Amino acid sequence: MACLSNPSYAQQPIRPITKTGSCPLGYYSSGNYCVPSSSGNTRGAIEKSSSSCPLGFFSSGNYCLSNLSNEREAIQKTGNSCPLGWFSSGSYCLKSR
Repeated sequence: MACLSNPSYAQQPIRPITKTGSCPLGYYSSGNYCVPSSSGNTRGAIEKSSSSCPLGFFSSGNYCLSNLSNEREAIQKTGNSCPLGWFSSGSYCLKSR
């Protein structure tokens, strides 16, 4: 029987990201991108926009990687506030549950 995830939780997507320096843990370089490896251990990543990562993420070079238990998606904050349905965590916005 397949396990279905709760649709109200949005984990950080695992997708290619723009390359800034070395690729984060679980990604490899492909042109100007860091591409998720097929190892199955890759975590969702975002570019680090300050010296710290948002709640539920840890630093890996110039990126923030999602913790295994993290069930929130993060985006970089633009301006002083976050969009409706998101809350502030340092320089980032996290999707509310």
